[in-house]
Amino acid sequence: MVPQEKNARGPNEHISAVDADFLVGFTDEQRKRVLRKVDWRLVPMLLILYLISFIDRANIGNAKIEGLLPSLNMTGTQYNIALAIFFIPYTLAEIPSNMILDKFNRPSVFMGTIVFVWGVVVMCTGFVQNFAGLCVTRVFLGLFEAGFFPGAILTISKWYLPHESQTRIAIFFTASALAGAFSGLLAYGIVRMDGVAGLEGWRWIFILEGLASAIAGLACFWLLIDTPALSTSWLTPDEIRYLELRQVAVGRVKPVGHEEKHFDMRVFLTVLKDWKIYLLIIAFWSNVTPNYGLKFTMPQIMKNMGYSSANAQLLTIPAYTVGAISAYSFSVVSDRFKWRMPTIVIPQIAVVVAYAILFAKAADIRDNIAVCYFAVCLACFGLYPIGPGVQAWNMNNLAGPSKRAMGIGFLTGVGNMGGITGSFIFIEKEAPKYPSGFGSSLAFAAAGIVACLVLEYLLWRSNGENEKFSEDEVRERYSDEELDKMGDKSPLFKYTL
Repeated sequence: MVPQEKNARGPNEHISAVDADFLVGFTDEQRKRVLRKVDWRLVPMLLILYLISFIDRANIGNAKIEGLLPSLNMTGTQYNIALAIFFIPYTLAEIPSNMILDKFNRPSVFMGTIVFVWGVVVMCTGFVQNFAGLCVTRVFLGLFEAGFFPGAILTISKWYLPHESQTRIAIFFTASALAGAFSGLLAYGIVRMDGVAGLEGWRWIFILEGLASAIAGLACFWLLIDTPALSTSWLTPDEIRYLELRQVAVGRVKPVGHEEKHFDMRVFLTVLKDWKIYLLIIAFWSNVTPNYGLKFTMPQIMKNMGYSSANAQLLTIPAYTVGAISAYSFSVVSDRFKWRMPTIVIPQIAVVVAYAILFAKAADIRDNIAVCYFAVCLACFGLYPIGPGVQAWNMNNLAGPSKRAMGIGFLTGVGNMGGITGSFIFIEKEAPKYPSGFGSSLAFAAAGIVACLVLEYLLWRSNGENEKFSEDEVRERYSDEELDKMGDKSPLFKYTL
């Protein structure tokens, strides 16, 4: 079956007649079989790595309620600074890291190295003695974690076609929700080591979880798959040829001999001037700011309800589990119907409702435990589908491998700056009401709804304008080279709604 996604030149003009015949002759059953092979080798590994990355950046929230602040003589404001400082190198390094990864023949080497190093950094966090030391480890953690998330999205885009992507992104994106659940469960068990080797329980959280990350990083060198061409041990020659040709056919990968070997400033400028990405950044912020704010503060919110530290860790698990199920379910629907906007906006509406409840009821949280706990679960239900939806929507509407790599990195980098905001909106002295935290989260979700609706309308209008001209009329006006340079601005490109 020839892939049917439209692009700047039409799906079959990137390949020879012989290759086109091969794609046509590749049966649906063969396609399903090879995708199952890829699914089982790629997606679980990405899920595990993303699970680890989120645990390592968010476990500071678990350590906080186990004595981190008094042990390091830190104030609540210093805690917020320690949260925010992670995102400075994290956001700045995401575009260059994706450009570097795009040049690697073996992405597993790049990914394995950064995972191993950030694991060592997390282990070192368990031995810091003051606020300055904590900030240093958070900076290096942000620097080395920066390459993983956009790199994972880029890797998925190289193995799957647009209509196959969001479900796969969602499967590993559920790890961000599962990380919250596992983080609470792990913290509950690990802090029982309080006093072992003369170390406090919160230190063991960082030491053991960092050790697990370092081991996972080393495992990447053998377990994380690279490219179809380097997968001869588990793919047949025809399967490799099919996976490579279908990417060339839809213009997502350049044909052999035409690969881009250097940084293209022209492409980078098109990314910076792409209005679609900026609207999607606002939509991404509607997830990132409330999500990080909640992730860093949820154990404390549970304590505010009157529960002990141990029970507060455990009570985070159901909320994050709801988020994981929601992320996957919405993404399956989105890929099935090939429509991104509704499966982002509906969760955003749930987030608005959740934070409206918390804003109104959290001041008397001990008298409103049931409704506030429901609101926390509803917030997780809404937050976790937004990220994979935004990433898939962005990836589907970026034409050409260079722009895709840069566009994914740019959206992720600027979008994750929302983590800086999320680190400061929950102010210690405002507990348990947290008007700044709950109010800001509501506002970001509402802004995301507006951005998605505006983007949907503009893309729909652009597709309508392009449909006024036939392909023959467009080709009479522009050469193939001009259409290629236009990328997603080409009159022949159809935007994914």
